[in-house]
Amino acid sequence: MKSLFVTATDTGIGKTYVCAGIAHSLKKSGIDVGIMKPFACGVKQKTGFSSKDLSILSNAANVSDPEKFLNPFFFPIPASPYTAAKNLGVKIDVKHVMKCFRELNKIHDIMLVEGIGGIMTPILKDYAIIDLIKDLNTNTVIVTSSKIGTINHTIMTCNICKNMKIPVKGLIINNFDSTGYPISELERDLSVLTNLPVLCSLPHLTKFNLADFSKMITNQVDISTLIN
Repeated sequence: MKSLFVTATDTGIGKTYVCAGIAHSLKKSGIDVGIMKPFACGVKQKTGFSSKDLSILSNAANVSDPEKFLNPFFFPIPASPYTAAKNLGVKIDVKHVMKCFRELNKIHDIMLVEGIGGIMTPILKDYAIIDLIKDLNTNTVIVTSSKIGTINHTIMTCNICKNMKIPVKGLIINNFDSTGYPISELERDLSVLTNLPVLCSLPHLTKFNLADFSKMITNQVDISTLIN
């Protein structure tokens, strides 16, 4: 099964939009792509899916799979899954997440999975996003930013993946603007310091348009190489 996990160096980096852009590109090329957001936290939407992120992903991939498979655990408070579950008295069952992933695997040719927060965001006391990626046995891309401090965060994230033997396809710099590192300089340094390719760099957008955003991604990287 071909699959890709979209993770990041921190929360608020833009994983959802990058994952949606990749999903839209694959769908447009005629591939039956499935999406999954195993854990989501935040304000519950009044209509549709509980998670806004899931709505964006589902729309991009144009899937009609049940929410219980797409997002097994939703917590209506802004926190890590571990903290949210503790506060709400919910028991997280990772085996259930794996089962949902396998069910979606049966339906689609390719699976895209979006994480939550950064690579070490806790799910259980001794189980984080990095462990979930390992258990799902997926390829991975790391979404990072151009803000000051990103080099440190990105190197740490890449080193953790390397230590856990997670196959990382490369880095995507998202939402860069004039307030952070010069983008050409950042691309050069991250590539050398992490020994990973910078797949593409995506500028800050005042308004998100899925088709345009997807095109920006495909203009810079062959999406099929992320999956194979």
